[in-house]
Amino acid sequence: MNQSNIMNVLVVGATGATGKLLTEQLLKQGHNVTAVVRSPQKLDHLTKYKDQLTIVQAAILDLSDEEMQKELKGIDAIASCLGHNLTFNGIYGKPRKLVRDAARILTAVVIAGNPQNPIKYILMNTTGNRNKDLNEKVSFAHRLVVGLIRFLLPPHSDNEQAGEVFRKEIGQQHPFVSWAIVRPDGLIDEAAVSPYDIHPSPTRDPIFNAGKTSRINVAHFMASLITDPALFDKWEGQMPVIYNQENS
Repeated sequence: MNQSNIMNVLVVGATGATGKLLTEQLLKQGHNVTAVVRSPQKLDHLTKYKDQLTIVQAAILDLSDEEMQKELKGIDAIASCLGHNLTFNGIYGKPRKLVRDAARILTAVVIAGNPQNPIKYILMNTTGNRNKDLNEKVSFAHRLVVGLIRFLLPPHSDNEQAGEVFRKEIGQQHPFVSWAIVRPDGLIDEAAVSPYDIHPSPTRDPIFNAGKTSRINVAHFMASLITDPALFDKWEGQMPVIYNQENS
């Protein structure tokens, strides 16, 4: 790869089910990754990329602004695959707003750094989070169920509020932060990247008629948004929805 095409990417949530796939794809493509993780041993399978991979052992919200500035120095893009562990403490314990707070802190540090070029921020989210910039119509039953989920499962409202950090607080024309929010539907595990489709909005009801999206396809699309300028230009400031092709 031409040195001028190599990206420096900060990945948060790099040891999660999707984050580790994204990290590996970026490394395989020759890019440099800084991974902020609590359990570095979960990335032991990537030791052959030691010259490209920098591991920072920390919880992202525990880093000081100064430490965050250090890790963001020279970074071209941030990818967030943060999520809550599917345990009682992971769902109802602290931090309750992990994804939102990480987005706010990271973008604030980026903005304070006054970068020469906008830093890309690719956020993994969910089809259950509607894009309020578009007229995404849903049924009354859908709204009722999502309202219950929002009340009973704090991680859902965390995803919604993280999306609003970009849609409302950062906005579409920020000089230092450019963004895209990737919305997969029902997540599944597959061994290899397969054909997938991207839409501006859900084409099926994520509550009553959910589609399938493999985590490795989500990782592939996120990596492509980071490394392919034309693709990013197409989806910048939007919340694209990704589905596996049904005949794949």
